[in-house]
Amino acid sequence: MLALFFDLPYFRYRKIITGGNMPLLRVKSLCLSGLLLTILLSAFEVSAAKYSVAINGGRVMDPESGFDGAMNVGIQNGRIVTLSPEPLEADVIIDAEGLVVTAGFIDQHFHWTRALGYKLAVRDGVTTAMDLEAGSFGRLIDDYYEMHAGKSLVNFGTAVSHELGRAAVHDGFIALDAPAALATGGRMGKGWSHAVSTGAKLDELLAITDEGLARGALGVASTLGYMPGATASEMFSMQAQAAKYGRATFVHTRNTPGTATTEPNGAQEILANAVALGAPASINHFNNPGWELTQDLLVRLREQGHNVWGEYYPYAAGSTTINAQFLDPRVWVDQLGKRYEETIFDPSSGTFLDQEAFLRIRESHPQRLIVVYKMPESEVIKWVGLPGIIMASDAMPMPGAKFDTPPVDTPFEAIPNLHPRTAGARGKSLRLAREAGIPLMQVLASLNYLPAKYLGDTGLSAMQERGRLQEGMVADITIFNPVAVRDNSTYNKGAEPTTGIEYVLVNGEVILSQGVVDTLKAPGQPIRFPVIDN
Repeated sequence: MLALFFDLPYFRYRKIITGGNMPLLRVKSLCLSGLLLTILLSAFEVSAAKYSVAINGGRVMDPESGFDGAMNVGIQNGRIVTLSPEPLEADVIIDAEGLVVTAGFIDQHFHWTRALGYKLAVRDGVTTAMDLEAGSFGRLIDDYYEMHAGKSLVNFGTAVSHELGRAAVHDGFIALDAPAALATGGRMGKGWSHAVSTGAKLDELLAITDEGLARGALGVASTLGYMPGATASEMFSMQAQAAKYGRATFVHTRNTPGTATTEPNGAQEILANAVALGAPASINHFNNPGWELTQDLLVRLREQGHNVWGEYYPYAAGSTTINAQFLDPRVWVDQLGKRYEETIFDPSSGTFLDQEAFLRIRESHPQRLIVVYKMPESEVIKWVGLPGIIMASDAMPMPGAKFDTPPVDTPFEAIPNLHPRTAGARGKSLRLAREAGIPLMQVLASLNYLPAKYLGDTGLSAMQERGRLQEGMVADITIFNPVAVRDNSTYNKGAEPTTGIEYVLVNGEVILSQGVVDTLKAPGQPIRFPVIDN
């Protein structure tokens, strides 16, 4: 009856506007009983769309579909439920006029996996931050996820740590993850880096790895370039463990940093293993000498159907602990021809170190975080525009003995200096793309869609429903000003947050509004494979 009633020519109806006085119905000339009018109004109110959050007036950009246009986004129960050309009503309405609305940024290589690190990442547009290079100790995967459950601003995930497995087997050292290990001296020993794993030692390492994968870890994380004791056979075995579960291995490759010959050789080792095993693999931060060949290998292998990919971060310098084996004078000076005075920067003092100072600090503070200049600045823009690449920040933890648990309300200006990529990697990529005329859609793909696709193609369901601004997907959303977004962090002020990221939503909850992070919210969800009970 109501359907017939609406067919009458006497009625016109208009959309409900939150907080407005616009009538639901305009009656031309028809007398209705009060009861019939009440029924009609109630039915229409039920049918009218109502959302928890609406994003109106923005420019929606979705790299997977290629959609780029004006659209309004309706969110309910943590998901995108509608994309409409008409403005939407909701409990919370975001005015996105002049702003880009896109899927939240995903970082697969984020080491500061604590509340304050996540807060800084949110200012850079991050909705998912995972440590898939250093990872977590295989027998403590449950502990890692329990530590974050119900307490995280962003979505969180981890892989099984090759390094921490070796530390347990060869040094008797056990720590949860990279921040915990650095806080308690994880790199003080020598076994984790230089010991050769054979016999019972190798069996134990592989058992630890298998246990972590069975507990839902996202793959194997390997800092192989720090571990000259890890043989080619050991590395193949680690990748084989991941392959058994269909999961990826994420690698800081051997000989990194190195030369235009040795760097690609390191990537070739991992890619050859991946092809032989039919397994996914990520070549982490290959923005080093020889990157052109590594990129060519990745593109060609993907064309053949292999799920392999690589990362960059938009900086000419990297960061690591001062006792990294590749910074030893026998490698850094004798083999690579570098000069400490031009390449090794101490962010805590704001000065470059000569060899004498380098050796002195390495002896007294072997886990001091330093900045390593290794590439010409002119190369950076080339990486931003590479097809198929993803941007992963390699965000470093807060320096100092107590960085593991600083309060989330610590002012950014009170954070000791650190590499600027922790605070500004996405802001810098967006700024550089704008200045160089690189299509915005292409750089967005490297920030959201491509990391989700590569990980989703390993069978990870949480990534199959993220990284896309589409109906039905999880409402992880980043909203930014395309003409104003920029990085502010520098090598001397590494914790200056990005500006121009206006709103961030995680699982449908607004956690950043006009540059202010709501640290009382914790909508982050675990990114994890199902646990397998052996």
